[in-house]
Amino acid sequence: AVYGKEGFNRAIHNIENSPFRTKFSIDIGEMEGNLGIGCISDFEPQPLIVHSHLGSFSITTVGRINNKQDLIDWLIEETGAHFMSKSGGAVNSTELIGAIVGTGKDIVDGIRIAQEKIDGSATMIIMTDEGMYAARDRYGRTPLIIGKKDGAYCASSESFAFINIGYEFERELGPGEVAFFTADSEKVVKEPNEEMKICTFLWSYFGYTTSIYESKNVVIFHYVSSQQYCSPLQFVAPFGT
Repeated sequence: AVYGKEGFNRAIHNIENSPFRTKFSIDIGEMEGNLGIGCISDFEPQPLIVHSHLGSFSITTVGRINNKQDLIDWLIEETGAHFMSKSGGAVNSTELIGAIVGTGKDIVDGIRIAQEKIDGSATMIIMTDEGMYAARDRYGRTPLIIGKKDGAYCASSESFAFINIGYEFERELGPGEVAFFTADSEKVVKEPNEEMKICTFLWSYFGYTTSIYESKNVVIFHYVSSQQYCSPLQFVAPFGT
């Protein structure tokens, strides 16, 4: 989804059986804007565009909601909200999070409400006509990292993505922290929480070898762990170490 002179423009395709590039190459060539977000999701179509009393915004999320039905019931009873059903009858989690954000007095307050009410994890990026809100989940279970280059800022769940687009690592958001950034500025709009419960599988399974989480590179973490817990014969160093 991008935002430009003509407002929001979004494209969504199913890439279960075909590569990303073949699906989106035409769309990317036709989209125009100076703000953009994207997501490869295993569970629901996103990013979504939401129209609310806070104005219009586009949202993309990653995480897991354990109390999903309770939140749906709360929104329907308290706000009269309604939700589109996916093909299997379930509600799109990103749509649900967008609806919760919409209950706040502003975007930051809405993100705070979502962080407090969701049992599980919800990291999100929200794009408005003024800039981007990057919000890491309440306990920092999933990462969110700010990158920077001349004339632009970005946020990604994986630092290795910066290598491909010319950005450099700037900083990691803390648990529950919310940052707002434009092309030429970045500031904290909600301070991080003290408690951290990051998913350790990021280093042992999910993370790319060039990724950095909490200042610890995946490969170096593998090496240090192997030296501490394994005999030399049990560890084979990956190429490029």
